[in-house]
Amino acid sequence: MPADFHEIRFPLDVSLRGSGGPSRMTEIVTLASGREHRNSRWADSRRRYDAGFGIRTLDALHAVLAFFEERRGRLYGFRYRDRVDHLSGPPSRPVTATDQVIGTGDGTTRVFQLAKTYGTGPAPYRRVIAKPVAETVRVAVDGVAVPLGQVACDGTTGLLTFATEAVPPPGAAVTAGFAFDVPVRFDTDALSIDLSAFTVGEIPLVPLIEIVP
Repeated sequence: MPADFHEIRFPLDVSLRGSGGPSRMTEIVTLASGREHRNSRWADSRRRYDAGFGIRTLDALHAVLAFFEERRGRLYGFRYRDRVDHLSGPPSRPVTATDQVIGTGDGTTRVFQLAKTYGTGPAPYRRVIAKPVAETVRVAVDGVAVPLGQVACDGTTGLLTFATEAVPPPGAAVTAGFAFDVPVRFDTDALSIDLSAFTVGEIPLVPLIEIVP
């Protein structure tokens, strides 16, 4: 991803008014009896967005046009802020170091991947978080906050690295809290802009699709 990805965020004022969410690919075969066999074709969900809903002014339209040109259409990926799902916990409360369990210490492992788990029932889904906002990351081991000097977060991969003297001991729960962006790209190589339609309220189509880590 690094070579074809720009570590820059899509205009925030536009993305916070956009629409979209996760999608999955499920194959359903209906038998002669009427019963179904269902199979998930994708192990991970993939998010799709339409940023056009956030474009309300000509200045915003110009900013998106410039962003599209700099990304060369679908060529380069970038960061996108999902207004509904961009925190390790619920949107209504601040990030805490115990929001998400990301691993268990074994006394030797120093590197852990940030992740977010959805659901608490029989089949929770674990999503890898590859684009955290590094300065927001908080880490704890068995509920005790880890000082910033003893753990570092790579904001481009979501990997946490503990200092040698701070390696989580065997059986210790490693938890983290964070804000994050979604790695996406434009899902079109052509932006069609009808200025006369825009001025009377028509929303341009600006499709984005998640780049699965």
